[in-house]
Amino acid sequence: MKKQIIEQVQRESGPRSDQRMRWGIAHILSTYNNTIVTVTDVTGSETIARSSGGQMVKADRLESSPTAAMGIAKKVAEICREKGINGLYIRVRARGGHNGPRNPGPGAQAVIRTLSRVGIRIGKIEEVTPEPHNGCRMKGGRRGRRV
Repeated sequence: MKKQIIEQVQRESGPRSDQRMRWGIAHILSTYNNTIVTVTDVTGSETIARSSGGQMVKADRLESSPTAAMGIAKKVAEICREKGINGLYIRVRARGGHNGPRNPGPGAQAVIRTLSRVGIRIGKIEEVTPEPHNGCRMKGGRRGRRV
């Protein structure tokens, strides 16, 4: 009885009530030089779609741009639709670590915005940039970088 009620609520909620939600995970690596999107199944073991800035633009300096990120998201969304995935959990990652920047590049926000615009349901968005726990010594020497 309880299962029937849950299925009925899932069918009635939302504009796409005729189809079941199939979820995937979009791993977005956004640096200042490139944006890479990989979509996997919920376990993360099988890759469903992948794309990067180098596939969208000719010039190297434009790989991380929001325009390239929009093209990446459209391509990935199309592949996801073909394979039956209509919802994505999003994991945003910057370079991070002990020497890399800890904030994502300009392409991350554009990818998320475009995915939601083309009709992919967005689940939760989490930030998974690796954070150092005082392992290696930072670049710059004893007194830091002098500007």
